[in-house]
Amino acid sequence: MQLFHSALSLHLPNMADTPDSLHSTQRDAAIIDPHLPEGYSAEPEALVSDPVQADTRSGVSESHEESSLMLQGGDIHRDIYKIKARANAPRRAATFSGLHPRDFDEEQPRAEEILQPGGFRRQHVQRNHTDAPGLRRRLSRAAVPVTRNFIGFLELYGDFAGEDLADTDTDDESAIDDDERRPLVDDHHERPTERRPLLGKRKSTRRLKQQGDASTTKTFFTLLKAFVGTGILFLPKAFRNGGILASSITLVMVSLITSLCFRLLLQCREKCGGGGYGELGEAIVGKRFRSVVLASITLSQLGFVCAGIIFTAENMYSFFQAVLKTRDLPIGINTFIALQLILLIPLALIRNISKLGPAALLADVFILIGVVYIWQYDIRSLAEFGVNESVQLFSPSTFPLTIGSAIFTFEGIGLILPIQSSMKQPEHFSKLLYLIMFIITCVFTSIGALCYATFGEFTKIQIISNFPQDSKLVNTVQFLYSLAVLAGNPVQLFPAVRIVETSLFGEKATGKRSATIKWKKNMLRAAATVLCGLVAIVGASDLDKFVAIIGSAACVPLVYIYPAFLHYKGVAETRGEKAFDIAMMLLGVVAMGYTTLVTVAQWVT
Repeated sequence: MQLFHSALSLHLPNMADTPDSLHSTQRDAAIIDPHLPEGYSAEPEALVSDPVQADTRSGVSESHEESSLMLQGGDIHRDIYKIKARANAPRRAATFSGLHPRDFDEEQPRAEEILQPGGFRRQHVQRNHTDAPGLRRRLSRAAVPVTRNFIGFLELYGDFAGEDLADTDTDDESAIDDDERRPLVDDHHERPTERRPLLGKRKSTRRLKQQGDASTTKTFFTLLKAFVGTGILFLPKAFRNGGILASSITLVMVSLITSLCFRLLLQCREKCGGGGYGELGEAIVGKRFRSVVLASITLSQLGFVCAGIIFTAENMYSFFQAVLKTRDLPIGINTFIALQLILLIPLALIRNISKLGPAALLADVFILIGVVYIWQYDIRSLAEFGVNESVQLFSPSTFPLTIGSAIFTFEGIGLILPIQSSMKQPEHFSKLLYLIMFIITCVFTSIGALCYATFGEFTKIQIISNFPQDSKLVNTVQFLYSLAVLAGNPVQLFPAVRIVETSLFGEKATGKRSATIKWKKNMLRAAATVLCGLVAIVGASDLDKFVAIIGSAACVPLVYIYPAFLHYKGVAETRGEKAFDIAMMLLGVVAMGYTTLVTVAQWVT
């Protein structure tokens, strides 16, 4: 099979040498290039040894790239380097037409799909997934909609909120080496040799503005994954705080207002061109506003990590109580928080976001298992015993906590812009976004309302603890839920630490060439993780109030205030549009101030 794969690699590029395949190859190379070490290549002229050769005629030494086979495990990851090599390879003339797409069987894999690392094996598995030819292709698209291959994961999560978070020093203001701008004869009147290329080597730009290739189906599942996270776990207690009717109305209203703010942000991007959230702020307002946006993103991400650490600690505490059948454990919540740091600190040191992909996928699977179990248990319980007698329609004293928790749950603005950029037809993104918001609103409302209707005033923040603790299935779901939140914390922490690193050390500072910078970054990442642990210890006494504060203080500006302000400054022209933007900003400021103050007051008292 390996020999056949090698043969395919030799012959398929000629078949795939069309404008569409060229665009796809260059796009994949641009995504993967920042994550490859410098000085190595899969191009045929790459040296197998002696990376520096001397030209005896001129006395000038020139540096060449070494073969990637010189690296440890070079034969295993050779296909990854071939992606970049194919993008730099000579191309056929533009008059080459190739085979018309209609000449190919729709069920057959395309050449560029086979050329992906592991593509031959992936296509074999997908083709044998089912015997139904019509169903096979639909399942292959929906089975792994987000991470069909690791390049898609790099593209989505390597640019959180549209910001370039890659840890690399290959970026430069110019895309061409200094060699390209040198005169033919230098100050010493030494002419370059024939080995010098006419054009200098192209460097990877900070981010190439290229059209995405994600289908509507893939974007649908990507958006669904972006919103359905650990925030859904806090909704049952939020419904208990606000009442079943008031909380349901609040969740629907927050969903509608959030959708409007997403629309404002997309309109800003449409008028100002591409770019991420921070870049939009810089283009419309100035550099300081970009710093404000990135600071808010950092604060919200760190808040999510803190909430996840607390939830995991409390859930694991309840899990061991049920398994050991005792109410008094020798260790407390704070100890479980400290134990998590032993795992989180090494994960925080990971530089490549793609390595966190399995953890994120594992978290999604575990969350799905928990949600399905909650649905079936609540429905069976309500059908047998009815609604709990302690359920209230409205609880005015603790209602502000519901507002903050609802905002926390719907916060997904950081992935809106990069997901839109990944679409092949971005003009369809708005309709797809509204459909997703409708679906997740139904899911969120059903989870919160069903759990509160089932358990009433006994609803706990770690909702799995409400289910029968003598059931092994419940214990398994509880443990998987804890692992889901724990596995998702490094992914949440990654954008925050990269933003802080960039502000402290600059965009080009990297540990690839400086051990000092590397260890400074390691210390910063470890310190950020420990800080989250310390904040989690403080907030562990009241997790629902802590989540409400994060939603009110950190998420409200990102979702409600900043998009309206950017729309007011850069897009709004009529009085009606400006009045709407001002009203949205005032609503955000009032909601942030009121819910934060009330939550802090309740926490203190």
